[in-house]
Amino acid sequence: MVSKDHRALLGHLREAAATQDITYTERGQTASAHLPAGYRHDRLDAVIGQGAVAWSRARDAITGWFAHRRAGINVTPGDASIETGNTVVVSRSFGPVLIAAPCRIVSTTATPTRFGFAYGTLPGHPETGEEAFHVDLDADGAVHAHIVAFSRPADLSTRLAGPLARQIQRAATRRYLAGIVAYAQNGE
Repeated sequence: MVSKDHRALLGHLREAAATQDITYTERGQTASAHLPAGYRHDRLDAVIGQGAVAWSRARDAITGWFAHRRAGINVTPGDASIETGNTVVVSRSFGPVLIAAPCRIVSTTATPTRFGFAYGTLPGHPETGEEAFHVDLDADGAVHAHIVAFSRPADLSTRLAGPLARQIQRAATRRYLAGIVAYAQNGE
């Protein structure tokens, strides 16, 4: 839960970030088979289920930001639509400490067999890079979730945190994937 003070701060941070450019040059590379050099890479996949209901719920998990919500991550604004160019701030509170990460949706996918988006980091994000969240419907009716990311530390505190920051990032990515799967299989 985000406090009233944090909610106001996140709104202001989002407004400021909306005028900024992404912090990396490899825009859209999460869609590539070869992620850019000089970054840490993550590729996680999970089977969600089978058939039309699983496919519909998997898409809902993406549009409703359930990867984030189930991972304990707040998205500002909470009703942000999945549209290229939209700016969001993902955040998490640890008591009075707020970690906020401005992002811009840099691409979306909406085909009969693939749905999702990628967002990239904006100034103020502790990392630099891109992360993509997609669900796929295979020819045999199986539904899969995929998260692909490339990143590196953007600020001194993240660099100094070193392996700890990386562990936190990997754990969050695993929770994102689990959030998509849990929502698609069980609902809210």
